[in-house]
Amino acid sequence: MLTVYTSPVSLYCAKLRILMRYKGLDWREVAAPGGHGSEAYLRLVPTGTLPALDHDGVMIGDSEAIMEYLDEVFPAPPMLPGGAVARVRARELARFHDTRLEPAVRVLFAQVAPAARDAAVLASAAQAISARLSQLAALLASVPDADPGTLTLGDCGLPVSFAWIDALDALLGLGVAWPDAVRAYERHLHAIPAVRDELVAYRPAMTEWLETRSTA
Repeated sequence: MLTVYTSPVSLYCAKLRILMRYKGLDWREVAAPGGHGSEAYLRLVPTGTLPALDHDGVMIGDSEAIMEYLDEVFPAPPMLPGGAVARVRARELARFHDTRLEPAVRVLFAQVAPAARDAAVLASAAQAISARLSQLAALLASVPDADPGTLTLGDCGLPVSFAWIDALDALLGLGVAWPDAVRAYERHLHAIPAVRDELVAYRPAMTEWLETRSTA
């Protein structure tokens, strides 16, 4: 049985659910016992991160590690394409999302409350996100063409971050610059049922989080 410790608004939990939806897995979601960061949860997951997976007693506490584990245990459909170059490009996209794009987006979370907004921080963040999207466009140019409807490990986090960028841009008036190649890639991802269904389920939690904090 797959038990996943999650938070409704966590981007990385949504990223994991895209993979699980794509593979057609069954899982149950539970909240971190005692709340995120509690001693009870830290006894289960020493890093205290979300999501975390309990697979029949095997505990894993990092989204990328969970996804690679699930791809090994449930290999169909595969999340890494054939060929060393195609596989490394997928891994490169995954690392770019987790270490470059998502952290640039996360800077803005502290700016959602009107009283906390800083024009200099907003301008810097918008510039940084635009630069990351430009870098992503260059990375996508080196990714081998995939069959329509297929996902890799590198694709799963990006549509969720794209949704956050659009929502934060609309709220904060950032003026983020989107390369055409990235928007085309986004449309390709949205055509995949696992991505589309997760975003439909996830957007209400994202919207509620933004509305609650932007009116505080």
